[in-house]
Amino acid sequence: MTHRVVSLIASATEIVCALGFEDELVGRSHECDYPPGVERLPACCSSKVKVEASSKEIDDQVRSLVGDGLSVYRVDPDLLNRLAPTVIVTQTQCEVCAASLQDVERAVCELVTSNPAIVSLEPMALGDVWKDIRSVASALGEPARADELVARLTARLDALRARTRSLESRPSVGCIEWTDPLMMAGNWVPELVEIAGGTDPLGEAGKHSGYVEIERLVEVDPDVIAIMPCGFDIERARREMTALVTRPEWEQLSAVRNGRVVMTDGNQYFNRPGPRVVESAEILAECLHPDHFDFGHFGRGWTWWETSEPSRRRRTG
Repeated sequence: MTHRVVSLIASATEIVCALGFEDELVGRSHECDYPPGVERLPACCSSKVKVEASSKEIDDQVRSLVGDGLSVYRVDPDLLNRLAPTVIVTQTQCEVCAASLQDVERAVCELVTSNPAIVSLEPMALGDVWKDIRSVASALGEPARADELVARLTARLDALRARTRSLESRPSVGCIEWTDPLMMAGNWVPELVEIAGGTDPLGEAGKHSGYVEIERLVEVDPDVIAIMPCGFDIERARREMTALVTRPEWEQLSAVRNGRVVMTDGNQYFNRPGPRVVESAEILAECLHPDHFDFGHFGRGWTWWETSEPSRRRRTG
């Protein structure tokens, strides 16, 4: 059976493609950009947030919209109707990440005549990512494909965990998901840190990312700081560092003094609960243990905050 799939979240698009259904995608979200080529598909939603604004202004906009009970995205029901999907994939875990289930259901009820099945993903922890892969595969009538994909992904993570388990040190890392205001990554990120051979004193696995005061970051004083703003690539993340690095507390941090602050592509990796959580764990392993791991992600998935690479002595964890 051939399907007509619309994915309204970037991670779901990656899941659909990893399961072998890329040719059956007919629509995407405005943020879907991987694997290469999906950009050719029509975008079925748009953002109500001015993404060119500063981190603080974006946070204010999101809080206002969510506080008013509104989604931060608009769904285009006319386009959905023209595309005549048989399956629509969205997410309920975080309305900042995808068109809300309410918006999708409203669009379907109001106009979409193809009577599509709606698959709503809810990734809070790493195990939920595997569950969501299975949900998508089941909706597309190929549950065995999910078993194969999940087996491959978990095998790679298990192999990485086995390698990091033998290391003498487990550096602490502060995973910053937003710089202004300061927010520490939660959900699946602390689990990836553990697999990569580190400890995460500020994130809690399976729970939403949370705001913290910079004094708390100073108090914990992690060995490494990883910048992974939601929705930002490395260059955009660099531009949004000013509010953080101009704080007097910034220079008090050991990671700053020792040159162990890294910039990651949070948009492509850490903020997407899909197949590339494996690459996200590999990136963390390279950041935490640069003398032990090289998966080839440096310069693409992450780089050093400083303009010059820290010395090997300063990098050793």
